[in-house]
Amino acid sequence: MALEVIGSGLGRTGTKSLQTALNMLGFGPCHHMVEVFAHPESMALWIEAGAGRPDWDAIFAGYRSMVDYPGARYWRELAAFYPDAKVLHSLRDPDQWFASTQATIFAPNSLATSEGPLSAFFQSFSGDIRGHLHDRAFMTDHFRRHNEAVKREIPPERLLIYEAGEGWKPLCAFLGVEIPDAPYPSENSRGDFIARAAAFRDERESHGETP
Repeated sequence: MALEVIGSGLGRTGTKSLQTALNMLGFGPCHHMVEVFAHPESMALWIEAGAGRPDWDAIFAGYRSMVDYPGARYWRELAAFYPDAKVLHSLRDPDQWFASTQATIFAPNSLATSEGPLSAFFQSFSGDIRGHLHDRAFMTDHFRRHNEAVKREIPPERLLIYEAGEGWKPLCAFLGVEIPDAPYPSENSRGDFIARAAAFRDERESHGETP
C-alpha cells in the first residue's frame, strides 16, 4: 500500500488532530509518533532510515497516510518515493510552536531528550537539532527554514499549507472529499501528551525496561 498523504509539518503543529482527521476522511490508517510507541519494534526500521538505509514500504506497511515525527523528518525522501502522494504541511506561529515543544516533546527529561534505550531512535531523526532543542532562536529559525523549504520544493498543485485551527474546509477541498458531519478533532493538548508519555514510561517500567 503506497502512502496517499505525506505530512511534512513538524511535531506540535496539530499533527495528532490531523491523524484523526485523516482517519475519519478515509485516508487511514495514518502513521503518527503514537504508532511507533504502539509498535516499538518499528524503531529499528527508523534507526536504519536515519542511517541512510530506509525501507519505506516496510515502515509504512498498512498505512495510507503519515503525519508528525519521525516521518516528517524525511519529507523530501517520502515525496520522491511516493510521487503520487499529496503533501500536507501543517504549521503554526514559530514562537508558539517552540513553547509547545518545550512543554512536551522536547521538555527536559522527556523521552526524546533523555539518554537511554530509546536514544538511538530519537537521534535518528533529531540529530541535526538535538544539541539545540532548548535554544529558542535556533529552533524557531529551524522551524521557519523547514517551512520555507517545503513551500519551495513541493509543487503548489501537490501541496496544502494548513494552519492549525483551519478546520475541515481546506483539508477536504485539497483531498477531494466531502466535509464530515462531525466537528474537526481537537487532540493532544499538552496535558494529553504528558499523560500519554507517562503511560508509555509506566508500561516499559512494568516490563523491566528503562525508558
